[in-house]
Amino acid sequence: MKTRVMLGLSGGVDSAVAAYLLKEQGYEVVACFMRNWDALANNDYLGNPTVNDQQCPQERDYDDAASVAKALDIPLLRIDFVKEYWNDVFTYFLEEYRAGRTPNPDVFCNKFIKFDAFYKFALENDCSSIAMGHYARRVEKDGHYFLSKAKDLNKDQTYFLSQLSEAQIKACLFPLGELSKEEVRRIAAKLGLSVAFKKDSTGICFIGERHFKEFLHNYLPAQKGDIVDISTRQIIGSHSGAMYYTIGQHRGLGIGGISNQESEGWFVVSKDVEKNIVYVASGSQSQYLYSDYCLVTKLNLFPHYDIDGKKLKAKFRYRSQDADVAIQRIDDDTLKVVFASKQKAIATGQAAVFYDGSLMVGGGLISEVYAGDIRIDK
Repeated sequence: MKTRVMLGLSGGVDSAVAAYLLKEQGYEVVACFMRNWDALANNDYLGNPTVNDQQCPQERDYDDAASVAKALDIPLLRIDFVKEYWNDVFTYFLEEYRAGRTPNPDVFCNKFIKFDAFYKFALENDCSSIAMGHYARRVEKDGHYFLSKAKDLNKDQTYFLSQLSEAQIKACLFPLGELSKEEVRRIAAKLGLSVAFKKDSTGICFIGERHFKEFLHNYLPAQKGDIVDISTRQIIGSHSGAMYYTIGQHRGLGIGGISNQESEGWFVVSKDVEKNIVYVASGSQSQYLYSDYCLVTKLNLFPHYDIDGKKLKAKFRYRSQDADVAIQRIDDDTLKVVFASKQKAIATGQAAVFYDGSLMVGGGLISEVYAGDIRIDK
């Protein structure tokens, strides 16, 4: 009897090829399209006539998923997790921005929606496992399950899976872990799938292609405030709300040149949300952009892997290079992560993910950032 697997079919090329590969491997595949955001109910298109006359992007994705399911001859279910997403992901996203941090909602979408609510739905439909089109590898070591980086390091998504438990990892299959993106597209093209050359989705899922600050303003109205040169303490510009900016940000500051001063560009180095001030420094190599260590909380660590005292690799944002770090356990939910060399633009609220070689061994959220013994994240 074939093992019955429910696959999250998003309407993109990755999940489409994942479905095909699972069928080739002998699984009975049931596809399911997840709807996690109600764009119309949340007025996402209000005041945008160029979008109002078009089909909702989610519905276009569903049509693409239906086309793939038909081509591969697999059943397609549809499930709404709009309420769960709002309660477990979007509310957290707003709270973090309100506090002046920079959240990554995809991390918690995976934790609470794709690998929790979706898995429960799969079990209710007689599927013993789930599968996703993520680029990651599930590995077993000493009787325990871990995630390891994908073969295609440029597409590796273990960073976004850093809050998964061992039980969630064990329950999921990752068919794309040994493939490159180019190989995935070639397979889709060979099969004649309509999504073979569909553009990859980018950015935060519920914002999509829209202007970030305009979207956020619908939920977190803010007042204009001062942009201050951190070295001179002079006001050099104004901003639309301190919570909208992130550490290391360069674009969209609207700061012109200063008389008798060579322009090297301005970068956000700190924020004071309570006073509504954004602090900037001149130049991409400014000392104010660099830090020596950070504290990480909201930990997701495996009890069978002792991280305390280890020298590991860490990733502090999805596209950043891995950094050499030393881990010190402060208490049950706090790590001190010391950088072997100074790190640039470390932002609170972002995920910190730890690797032993290619093996992902835990993660958490950056809560405080220090240069020397001076806290610089506020």
